[in-house]
Amino acid sequence: MAELATIARPYAEALFEASRADLAGTSQWLDALAAVAGNAQLLDFAANPRVTDQQVYDVATGAARVELDERARNFLRLLIENGRLAALPEVAAQFRAMKNAQSGASDATVFSAFPIPAAALGELATSLERRFGRKLNLTVQEDPSLIGGVRVVVGDEVLDTSVKARLEHMKVALTA
Repeated sequence: MAELATIARPYAEALFEASRADLAGTSQWLDALAAVAGNAQLLDFAANPRVTDQQVYDVATGAARVELDERARNFLRLLIENGRLAALPEVAAQFRAMKNAQSGASDATVFSAFPIPAAALGELATSLERRFGRKLNLTVQEDPSLIGGVRVVVGDEVLDTSVKARLEHMKVALTA
């Protein structure tokens, strides 16, 4: 939604500028709050006119289960008071994009049919960084429909080495 991106941009830029000394720490609490703010029940609760800003703040911080420093508490209060809690996931996405641009990294999601052991994930990360030519921040999600192998999404690039993809290629080749 373009409107949400437009609303989120000044918040993300201001937070990025204010957090230059601790981008990693800010990213941690921001991602936790964004996950909470993406909950439809919390947004419905926040939209209720009988609910105070303090009540919304208390519910959001309680659900986040992360230690918030003064900057984080003030930032969350500002979003709630301005009625912008729904924009928090987009703020986090734009903040992460600015952080990645500064460090020359990209977010990557690895879909795997099975859990990936830490040692194998390290090797996979090294291989993928060589393949894509940049530092990657990996997130792993299980997808049993892949049957085996992995599917990697980096921005708009996709590397699919899953068994499911190979079976689809064979199907197309056999029916052509």
